[in-house]
Amino acid sequence: MLTTRVTVTVHASDPLSRAGLISHLRHQPSIDFVPEPDDGSENAPAVAVMLADRIDDTTTAELRRLLRGRDQRVVLIARELREPDLLAVVEYGVRAIIWRHQATEQKLLSAVHSAARGEGELPPDLVSRLLNQVGRLQRATAAGTGAAGTAPLFGMAPREVDVLRLLAEGLDTRQISEKLAYSERTVKNILHSLMTRLQLTNRAHAVAYALREGYI
Repeated sequence: MLTTRVTVTVHASDPLSRAGLISHLRHQPSIDFVPEPDDGSENAPAVAVMLADRIDDTTTAELRRLLRGRDQRVVLIARELREPDLLAVVEYGVRAIIWRHQATEQKLLSAVHSAARGEGELPPDLVSRLLNQVGRLQRATAAGTGAAGTAPLFGMAPREVDVLRLLAEGLDTRQISEKLAYSERTVKNILHSLMTRLQLTNRAHAVAYALREGYI
């Protein structure tokens, strides 16, 4: 029996879905529903439960808003997750994922408590997909970084930030290599590895990502 009380907010794109989520958990003695704090400060609840049919720009913006600058965990209930979406939500810091068609009362309660403890919880098929993706990205990173060093799986390493900062200033590959005392090949490898790892389509996309996430 779960005795630890967890404060929870519920987030969904429409009132009906939100009401359905609340009805799943309302009578659970270990759950306290609270309104979302206006300032997102120390009164933020321990767990935010979010329902999303798919991961689009609106959903990712909401995830960043919920997670940035808060000691808060997110349980995501999703109808579908494409390959890049899975890595993205893990990168953002989502603690638990439940398929919408499997979101029973007991599974939702278990996921909320797991997230509150700082633990992760994924459906078995997502664990397999995530491990496969991690393996592919690690191989791509190892092939692309060479002597430049090992990059993190998620986020950006300092050398990647340095390259993107100079790229944002308008420098080309040769100028960046001279500025950082890297070979041009190393600069290209750093950018290629970064864009592969974070599913970025080109250099402009990489600069935009770094600006949006506060790296530069």
